[in-house]
Amino acid sequence: MRVTEIFLSIQGETTHAGRPCVFVRLAGCDRRCSYCDSAFAWSGGEERSVEQILSAVEGLGARFVTVTGGEPMLHVETPALCRCLLAAGWEVAVETHGQAPLEGLPTGVRRIVDVKTPGSGAEDRQFLNLESLRAGDEVKFVLTSEADFRWAVEVSRRFRLEGKVPILLSPVFGQVAPWELVAWLLQSGLNARLNLQLHKYVWSPDARGV
Repeated sequence: MRVTEIFLSIQGETTHAGRPCVFVRLAGCDRRCSYCDSAFAWSGGEERSVEQILSAVEGLGARFVTVTGGEPMLHVETPALCRCLLAAGWEVAVETHGQAPLEGLPTGVRRIVDVKTPGSGAEDRQFLNLESLRAGDEVKFVLTSEADFRWAVEVSRRFRLEGKVPILLSPVFGQVAPWELVAWLLQSGLNARLNLQLHKYVWSPDARGV
């Protein structure tokens, strides 16, 4: 597997925001989102075996691991890595754009599906995984505008996501003010939650490895 970085921080997003977490950031992505804050992981990386990754994670201490990217589902070894992490007693989440099949991920993995909006420049038009979400999964919409928000509401209701999984609404940092998104959310009545990128408030928005 090609790995960009492995590091200890706090989870900055999702319903687990604020928890100590080891991040395994895999290299390679087949989307080019307009707001991407990890473009450094689009290519490159260092080849590491599943065993080497497990050893690196073990050395960092936290028992919660997020496999991210790039796009982790481009790696055929990702399900095997997740199985090994679960077997060794870690909680495991995978952050994915959801435009590749997720059925290979083992039960117990928290699948965080980042549904790409029109404003991302990589709009999801197929919604491969929204009808097969399960307990523990979460859906995230990163929003560039009110139009993106309205799109997210429509998709959430079309696939009956409210009450099925947490719906996370994330304003693009520096582009959509959090208070604006809160106003849209309250007016809509959508059963969702504001999802700020906590790490960008704790550290610099451009900081790596946090």
